[in-house]
Amino acid sequence: MENRSAATATSTLQGALARIASMLDEHADEALTQAEAILARAPGLPPAELLACQALRRLGKPKAALPRLSILARSQPRVPAILWELAQTASETGNSEQAVAALENLTRQQPAVATGWFLLAKELRKAGREEEAWRADLSGVHASSRDRELLEAAVAMNEGQLDDSEAKLTARLERLPDDPAACRLLGEIHWRRGDMTEALTLVERAVHLAPGYDLARDFLVRLLLQTNRLPEALEHAETLVRSPLRNSSHDLLKASVLVRLGDQEQARTIYERLLAQRADQPQLWQNLGHVLKTLGRQADAVHAYRQAVTYQPTMGEAWWSLANLKTVKLGAEDIAAMEQALHSLEPESKTRQEDIFHLHFSLGKAFEDAKDDDASFRHYDQGNRLRRTMVTHDAASFSAEVAAAATLFTGPFIAQMGEGGCPAPDPIFVVGLPRSGSTLVEQILASHSQVEGTMELPEMMMIAGRLQSRVDEGEFPDFRAMITALTPADRLRLGEEYIERTRVHRVTDKPLFIDKMPNNWQHVGLIQMILPNARIIDARRHPVGCCYSAWKQHFARGQAFSYDFADLGRYYRDYVAQMAAFDEAMPGRVHRVIYEQMVADTAGEVSRLLDYLGLPFEEACLAFWQNDRAVRTASSEQVRQPIFTGGVDHWKRFEAWLAPLTDALGPVVDSYPQPPSDWRGWLSA
Repeated sequence: MENRSAATATSTLQGALARIASMLDEHADEALTQAEAILARAPGLPPAELLACQALRRLGKPKAALPRLSILARSQPRVPAILWELAQTASETGNSEQAVAALENLTRQQPAVATGWFLLAKELRKAGREEEAWRADLSGVHASSRDRELLEAAVAMNEGQLDDSEAKLTARLERLPDDPAACRLLGEIHWRRGDMTEALTLVERAVHLAPGYDLARDFLVRLLLQTNRLPEALEHAETLVRSPLRNSSHDLLKASVLVRLGDQEQARTIYERLLAQRADQPQLWQNLGHVLKTLGRQADAVHAYRQAVTYQPTMGEAWWSLANLKTVKLGAEDIAAMEQALHSLEPESKTRQEDIFHLHFSLGKAFEDAKDDDASFRHYDQGNRLRRTMVTHDAASFSAEVAAAATLFTGPFIAQMGEGGCPAPDPIFVVGLPRSGSTLVEQILASHSQVEGTMELPEMMMIAGRLQSRVDEGEFPDFRAMITALTPADRLRLGEEYIERTRVHRVTDKPLFIDKMPNNWQHVGLIQMILPNARIIDARRHPVGCCYSAWKQHFARGQAFSYDFADLGRYYRDYVAQMAAFDEAMPGRVHRVIYEQMVADTAGEVSRLLDYLGLPFEEACLAFWQNDRAVRTASSEQVRQPIFTGGVDHWKRFEAWLAPLTDALGPVVDSYPQPPSDWRGWLSA
């Protein structure tokens, strides 16, 4: 009978304690009253004492709770709930050392519970113990990697079940809003969907919650690079390299940010330091080669690329990087080595496609230098066919976009839109097709005392892409409606955004700077709307020579139209039509540089170019090859020597194979350098 009564009393007490616990969040005052009532009957009862302290903290009285919790924790040192409450209460009263002690005890007992580690990291930072805090965050991340709920969400994401994964993570964050691992994972889901804004918000939150979360910060740097937020990317990359867990990948990430910022020298220092520690790293040698090439140190670049293929003979990109040094010729031994590499890759042909097409492009260049035009064309053709299967380019859709822009930005429409945009005269846009001589124009202008050369800047294309997304997402019915809706204030803001975002690439106080993104020909109307005082230079080359040169050039990114003759011909025609339409809308607004004329009469063409820009003539522009600025394009080595005429008609060696290209180009071949008379019809076809 006594046992039954004791059991009943215990059950009744447990029920009362459970009811008090359920009141804590919404009725903490009542919970405190009832807990104290139990303690009056059973002084020092640990569960009731814990509930009373929890209620006090929720009522905003942590100082009253702390001494009671300290006594409780000494008598019950192995109860995680008591240690957790003590840590949070000590934190709220500003007693970080006591909070740290409680959390260190807690994490020793429960190392697999991530929340304890993350709170410990937070308290350690308050106490100025930064490295220990970083390590605590890393321990929290490690614990999170074993969390079943997070593992299930990660598996669902990796299997493409994004909705299922998002639902799991959203539910978790409603319950645990400060979970950095869940924030990072949900950010990756949004990134996979293409929602960069939300991805950045979530990943930035993960890093804010756990500054020592290296994987999240690494991901954040890559997101910032994708959105061209380079100064922020560098700041986070520099934080990563200070991680107590030394990782060479952090150094490599910082180097990649520096390259994007144009700081080739500092990137070179990083690569050379890592190679001094361990030389047998082909990717590092290749990266070093890219930097040295940009800096104009050709012999050193050649050595670096050759080191890369020595350590990894099948490394197609390194072979192409060698071949792509236009002034370097690959010999018979190189050809044999590349053919052997191709043969060895045959069993892995589906997984090593990038190496294979790079090797074909490299062999195309090697046989071209060896005057074996048949073998050269065959390898270029194989490389292009393979590469075309790996990129997306919808020629018809692109033509429709060009037609929409060309038919919108007419003279009357531009007049109707009136004044607006940012009045800054700083930018000089050099537009056209790749391999059109635009790097030569850039190098000539960058040799002028008032003009700074930068690189192919993505900012205008990013602004244009963001505007187009407003149409794609249904905010506007079409491109015309979206552009028409831009107020003068909108256009001023967009122009100022361009100036501000490109400022990071300017390292001198020269008043003018060059943006040599060739694809900006697609956005000349937008440039007029938001930067009406910017100069626009159209670098144009013979259509067959330009297109064939682009076809045999593998581009590191973009230019998806360049791997098929039909796509190339149509793209060139679209370009000619749009630029002709803009010339008609705003005569004289664009200055055209014809490559063949620049080669034939450099001094005269340079004088006309500088007159268009309102700049005085300077002899340095004619000695442009003496300019030691960094050049990142495929023509980097060619512009480090005087103009040569050999490239003008080089394509004629391969004329026997170019009928598909000339057919696709149609009348632009015979009318060059003028547009054909029927160009307007292309825009309505």
